[in-house]
Amino acid sequence: MSDVRHVLVLPDRDAAQEVAEALGERFGLDEEPRIVRDALAGEDDAEDAQWLVVLRDEGRLLDPAALDTFVGEWDGWREEP
Repeated sequence: MSDVRHVLVLPDRDAAQEVAEALGERFGLDEEPRIVRDALAGEDDAEDAQWLVVLRDEGRLLDPAALDTFVGEWDGWREEP
């Protein structure tokens, strides 16, 4: 199986944590998503960071359009690979 990942970009840590928790409920994930802070280039302030929720989808079971709609509820987006 290939290592397929979805990266959801959120504006702040609280939104990323909410999304990570809600993903399991909405999509029935087998594995807990990872939350990663992504500092913007040249910025040291935590306020100038994006938060990423990374989830594996080796079976390609998650619908990218459904993830787009879902993360949009938190003013986020899904990065295209």
